[in-house]
Amino acid sequence: MAAARTPRGAAGAGGTKEGKGSSRRSGAGRGGPLRAIGRALHLPLTGPARGIRRVTHAHGAGESGLGRLIELHGVNGAGDVMITVALASTVFFSVPTDEARGRVALYLAITMAPFTLLAPVIGPLLDRVPHGRRVAMASAMMARALLALVLSGAVVTGSIEMYPAALCVLVASKAYGVVRSAVVPRLLPPGFSLVKANSRVTLGGLLATGVAAPIGAGLQQIGPRWPLYGAFVIFMAGTFLSFSLPPKVDSAKGEDTALLAADERHLHGPHRKPVKRPGLRTVGPAVTHALAANAAVRCLSGLLIFFLAFLLREHPLTGQSAAVSLGVAGVAAGAGNALGTAVGAWLRSRAPEIIVVTVVACVLGTALTAAVFFGAVLVACLAAVAGFAQALAKLSLDALIQRDVPELVRTSAFARSETLLQMSWVLGGAIGIALPLNGTFGLAVGAAVVAAGWLTTVRGLLDSARRGGAGRPRAG
Repeated sequence: MAAARTPRGAAGAGGTKEGKGSSRRSGAGRGGPLRAIGRALHLPLTGPARGIRRVTHAHGAGESGLGRLIELHGVNGAGDVMITVALASTVFFSVPTDEARGRVALYLAITMAPFTLLAPVIGPLLDRVPHGRRVAMASAMMARALLALVLSGAVVTGSIEMYPAALCVLVASKAYGVVRSAVVPRLLPPGFSLVKANSRVTLGGLLATGVAAPIGAGLQQIGPRWPLYGAFVIFMAGTFLSFSLPPKVDSAKGEDTALLAADERHLHGPHRKPVKRPGLRTVGPAVTHALAANAAVRCLSGLLIFFLAFLLREHPLTGQSAAVSLGVAGVAAGAGNALGTAVGAWLRSRAPEIIVVTVVACVLGTALTAAVFFGAVLVACLAAVAGFAQALAKLSLDALIQRDVPELVRTSAFARSETLLQMSWVLGGAIGIALPLNGTFGLAVGAAVVAAGWLTTVRGLLDSARRGGAGRPRAG
């Protein structure tokens, strides 16, 4: 009986195993179509996500953490453009042109003017907490997520709280930018220059902005709140993504608080005696001349944005509606900016003085041509060339700062230069709002702004290029 039972037990065990295997195979057969459907539904999302991850993590950026920062900056750009779409529709498109000019001027006065005063304070304030950079970036994202909800009520009611909320959004965005500039050097892959890394990060933000802008416009068609709800979701994702950056970005090893100075006795690290903080003029002639040229281009950018916005709304391009005309100019500027960033990454830091002189001269020539022969094609060309020049000239300025400014004070130089460029953009925007809606006259004023910046800097930049930066200050 034992012999009889043993085969039965073996057979039973075998039968049980076979039954389980059959059940597993039949379950797999039943789940196969469901899994195939699931894969088909996920593919439109996971496919592009994998492609983006391969690009952002290429050339060692994944191992160093730079890829994560590129993705975070893309999230930052997408959220900002959602808020921009919502505010532009409320402040600009929802009222007649004359009233819109007043509301846009009020927006600039209430938000941008205080922002330019607060911007220089943000960098030094954040420098005091170098060990909390991930927390600072996450806080900037979280703040904008909550402010998007505040703005979602204000854009419907038109209440005055929209303006202080927009100001706080700008301040949070600036805080993120300052921390990001301090984080990039910590995440450089082997063989990467700072300029190449910055161009990668900037290009990632531009591409994300280009994708998010039409999505925001589509959400705007549903209702004025919806782009802000989209911004809330995006910034909340950015809050969590901030903590995915490597812990090394919170380290302040090798950094110190130092002052910009031209004389060598002030370039040896921390100061034992208090000294007066010098201005940007002390970083060397190449940097200051390149900064002035960049300021002229940034001023033109602000002027074109506001001037063309009102001009094309009142006098659209031939055969096009106002919305399409503005879209053409915006796409041209964005494409030019992206191309300039890509070219900057390719050129790296080769002859930055010559690059600045050349691209500003190109902008000047295009602006003069567009002013004399005003037309749809030339307006689009000017927008594209201005975007290209702004991106490439800024990367060349970054290269000069990296070359000429001591490492300990480089972050301060980046922050101060960016503040001056933002103030130039605000000034250009104010000029654009005040100009009469005459295409030839407005573009002539823009050309004059660029000419002033180019003529006052070309000689100094060419002299610096001939010397090869020999006269720049050096750290001891």
